[in-house]
Amino acid sequence: MTWVNISGAFPHNPRQHFLHHANVLDAGIRANRWKCWWVALTWTIWQHRNKIVFSNDTFNGSKLMDDAIFLVWTWFRYMEKDFVTDFNQWSSNLRKGFCNQERVADIGSK
Repeated sequence: MTWVNISGAFPHNPRQHFLHHANVLDAGIRANRWKCWWVALTWTIWQHRNKIVFSNDTFNGSKLMDDAIFLVWTWFRYMEKDFVTDFNQWSSNLRKGFCNQERVADIGSK
């Protein structure tokens, strides 16, 4: 979580872990992206777990993150009509990808 300057203890209960992500931020693009990120990462972990258990695959943390990042990027492309950032640009700067651009612009103009 250091790539977006968020720190803290995470709950062990999955429901509380999700609610932690949902309640940390105000409503808006950034909050919705965090919720999507949580679901994409959880889904990707589950898929990788199944490959390990049922296909005797090995754990690869880098592949897991790459798959989760790609999955959430594809969701943003379809869910946000103004999301036009290409994958290479977006994935190389995740911190910017999870910021609400309107708020960043508002802060910079003050």
